[in-house]
Amino acid sequence: MTAPVSVQLLDPRAKLPAYGSPDAAGADLYALTDGPAAIAPGETVLIHTGIALAIPQGYVGLVCARSGLASKRGLAPANKVGVIDADYRGELMVALHNHGAVPQVIENGDRVAQLVVVPYLAAQFTRAEALEATQRGAGGFGSTGTK
Repeated sequence: MTAPVSVQLLDPRAKLPAYGSPDAAGADLYALTDGPAAIAPGETVLIHTGIALAIPQGYVGLVCARSGLASKRGLAPANKVGVIDADYRGELMVALHNHGAVPQVIENGDRVAQLVVVPYLAAQFTRAEALEATQRGAGGFGSTGTK
């Protein structure tokens, strides 16, 4: 299944998102920098991509970490998963956070995150005096065990 997403290149050096393999769910997003972008340990830096998107109505763009960048270099989106709403038309930027102990450098053209476009359901929230009981109930944060 595909969803048409129009992409505006805001800079001639910008790259279209691209899938790394035929069955990849996430399309790579590329850094657009004027030079090396240093990210100190514990620091978050906004990385430009130079693109704007028109996500179709009824869909959302999710900006997710690239597993190799996160596991090997400690770099991942600061907000864990960025949400791009269908009505947003500004530049897509990635708030990249350095979770590691050593400084990291992002170069122009580096793959910094991946974009997953998925349909969503809008919830209709209604007030309730009580909620239906479940086996789990109000237990949270590990209440179902570790194994």
